[in-house]
Amino acid sequence: MKTCASEFVDYMHEYLDGDISREHEQILKQHLQTCPDCQQHMHELSDTVAFIKSAAHITAPPRFEDQVISRLPKRKSSAGIKRWFRQHPVLVAAAVFFLCMSATLLGSFPNDDQFSVTKQPNLVVEGQTVTVPVGEVVKGDIVVKNGDIIVEGEVDGNITVINGNYMASTAVVTGQVEEIDEMFEWLWYKIKDGFNKAIAVFNE
Repeated sequence: MKTCASEFVDYMHEYLDGDISREHEQILKQHLQTCPDCQQHMHELSDTVAFIKSAAHITAPPRFEDQVISRLPKRKSSAGIKRWFRQHPVLVAAAVFFLCMSATLLGSFPNDDQFSVTKQPNLVVEGQTVTVPVGEVVKGDIVVKNGDIIVEGEVDGNITVINGNYMASTAVVTGQVEEIDEMFEWLWYKIKDGFNKAIAVFNE
């Protein structure tokens, strides 16, 4: 068999596959009549093919494929995330804007001890304490930073105290009273304030 050309082996495979031409089949038959090695190899190939064809068909257990797939480790696909970004550009832009705005506002968080108060008439300022006296009406918002406010009269607006205390007994405040002591409360206050200003500008 070792002395035979490889073309005869190719012809054997073509014959067993049923793809051999008439010319090649005649050449193979003539060669097999004179070559014992090729005859033996042809018999071995034929026996192998016959065994495979006669073997019982093996079937996998029920749901075998599903069980194998379920046990495979889940691969995180970055394509899915990129697709989501492409499908929701407005949300992505809003998230990026919010992050940038948060970083800017957090940088301006009042972490110093400087006292300040919104300029409004009828306010009495003593040290770091702001007082709305009895019988007085303050029209507009009051913002006190690093100080306290005592309301004994009336405030026609909102009161915001940053790093301080709000004290009142029989006061009348038509707006909201907000005490801000933490960084994220400050951030939320600035976001709401900016949003309200934007709406006011839009409505003008």
